[in-house]
Amino acid sequence: MSRFTVTYRLRAASRAEAQARAEGIALEQTVEIPRNVVPAGYVADEILGRVEEIGSLGEDLWQASVSYSPDSAGDEFTQFLNVVFGNSSIQQGIRVTGIDLGPEMAARLPGPRFGIAGIRALCGRATGGMIAPVLKPMGLTPAELARLAEGCVRGGADIVKEDHGLAGQPSAPFRARVEAVCAAMRKVRAQTGQRTLYFPNLSGRADEIERNLRFLRDAGADGVLVMPGLFGFGLVHRIATDAGLNLPVMTHPSFLGPFVLAPDNGIDHGVLFGTIQRLAGADISVFPNVGGRFGFSAEECRAIARACRDPSGPGRAMLPSPGGGMSVARAADMQAMYGQDVVYLLGGSLLRDPGRIDEAVAEMRRALPTGA
Repeated sequence: MSRFTVTYRLRAASRAEAQARAEGIALEQTVEIPRNVVPAGYVADEILGRVEEIGSLGEDLWQASVSYSPDSAGDEFTQFLNVVFGNSSIQQGIRVTGIDLGPEMAARLPGPRFGIAGIRALCGRATGGMIAPVLKPMGLTPAELARLAEGCVRGGADIVKEDHGLAGQPSAPFRARVEAVCAAMRKVRAQTGQRTLYFPNLSGRADEIERNLRFLRDAGADGVLVMPGLFGFGLVHRIATDAGLNLPVMTHPSFLGPFVLAPDNGIDHGVLFGTIQRLAGADISVFPNVGGRFGFSAEECRAIARACRDPSGPGRAMLPSPGGGMSVARAADMQAMYGQDVVYLLGGSLLRDPGRIDEAVAEMRRALPTGA
């Protein structure tokens, strides 16, 4: 059975220490017992992780490749992530920098249901960057949020995305909000011919999630926004693989920051916001844009975009969606940086005059070239 491989960057003072750390990862991520008590046969030969390669990256930094049996992951996406970086994520000086599925896990994890081509087909934007205004802030009523959504459609938005902070607050409860926005957008789309998609933010207690997914689909939502840092990547995978729901998924980075912010620990930006989101089945991955208030660098953002759109997989290419610091003045620079296959989130810059949000969206639409 073909194995999958995870690449780790290790902090170690010598090759011998790096080798020992890599062997520790191989044990920790699979059998979680000392090497001298690993049962012979299937467990030792197949289940136990294998250190495939150790290489120097410079002073006290090493790269280790560890391979794992697909049997250690089974058919559960959460267990796959557990093997990639479970207990070892709690140790200092270990960072995941790459995941190579191999043919067996690639077959088990097909990736996005829609991907770039599917999202473009749904919203009718064949070429050019896509625009996704954000409905906010919390505290508005369903009617007020619906009016904002109407303006976004009239302005030519491709996607109307709810803010991740809109949940079940009394000012705009989930179901009342989704019904109001769906009804408003349905009316304006009929008037204008626009095919703007609506992605409400999935919320609710654990025992309400399944019912809320069915509710938003039946109400007319076109996709769903999910926070995997709070709800889990398993939920993203479950939605993406449900042919009955048939909903594209946009993921939001809330609560995921600690995975990427420490250079010696966690997961590389491209792996977390690109590869893992794509493996889970997300069609659009939201991440903090360079020049915004969160401090991601240009190269980190480029790495995310590359991982989202890498034609070699896993699965269909997905859309990177940078948010924060986006404005008409930056449109040309952002287009030069990200290219055509991208979804730009537009938030606070559109809300200075809510009654004229259609004009603000239209101005941004004109600032983004639509040619290939």
